[in-house]
Amino acid sequence: MQEQPLLDVKELKTHFHTERGRMTAVDGISFQVNVGEIVGVVGESGCGKSVTSQSILRLLDEKNTAAYEGEILFKGTNLLKLSDSEMRNIRGNDIAMIFQDPLSSLNPVYTIGYQIAETILLHQDVSKKEAYARAVEMLRITGIPAPEKRVNEFPHQLSGGMQQRVMIAIALSCLPQLLIADEPTTALDVTIQAQIIELIEELNRKHGMGVLFITHDLGVVAELCTRVVVMYLGQIVEEATVEDLFTQPLHPYTKGLMKSIPHLDGDKSEKLHVIKGMVPTLNNVPKGCRFAPRCLYADELCLEKAPDLTEYRKGQKVRCWHAERIVLEEEGQYA
Repeated sequence: MQEQPLLDVKELKTHFHTERGRMTAVDGISFQVNVGEIVGVVGESGCGKSVTSQSILRLLDEKNTAAYEGEILFKGTNLLKLSDSEMRNIRGNDIAMIFQDPLSSLNPVYTIGYQIAETILLHQDVSKKEAYARAVEMLRITGIPAPEKRVNEFPHQLSGGMQQRVMIAIALSCLPQLLIADEPTTALDVTIQAQIIELIEELNRKHGMGVLFITHDLGVVAELCTRVVVMYLGQIVEEATVEDLFTQPLHPYTKGLMKSIPHLDGDKSEKLHVIKGMVPTLNNVPKGCRFAPRCLYADELCLEKAPDLTEYRKGQKVRCWHAERIVLEEEGQYA
């Protein structure tokens, strides 16, 4: 009997009400995160990665600007059916999130210790003294030196790397079952990036925590994740294991992202590969395949009719009319 997924997103759509009408930033995506699994979500800016993460926790303004369709099942419970108070109990406790900009996420007028302890006191039945003791311990776990001192400092007194570790400490303070990391290493130098990735990996291994890791960095995905979801303009265009994605990517967009990765042993005089064009805006979504205007393989069918996400082989799905042809061409079998 197959174990129930920790997170099961089914045909999720996230709409925004704007002056130009309704725009759909996430358009019918489905994916799963299992217990103890690290799933990567990749794509360029504007592809809907962050909106997906915010939708899972229902952080968007549903009263004035946002609306959802579909299902977001967490351990079998549809989060879209819960009340605001029920969602508040889940956020930070069962599901936690690390945001990509720690300085704008941390409150500048409260100490680090207060901000970690606040989360613990909100969700756990402990005293204030116990909450502060756990805050110190979380700073120690996340690798911040002299945590007893740092717990009384303010965000501006810490470096960018330390601020991000504080964000991780807050997210992990209640030992969530699912961690959503929204580009947590984007603004950090490579040394700190490596330490943050190692920390998330270690906590995932120790506590069996499911992780949804959102990034544009395929190098990080290769190192950290077991499975990858590739997004483009609000849709999933490919889903595969890390091994399959790196050995035989199927979608032209995924192939373009792969070619854009710099290699240490590459020709330094050679320019990096660039995917021509830009991600279209939500008020200008192409009629057929959304990647067609930038795709080298696009023909009349691609421009007129949108392809479905279909299983190409076990464990690998792709949204492309010509995936079979592209693979055969690469193998020299297509006439």
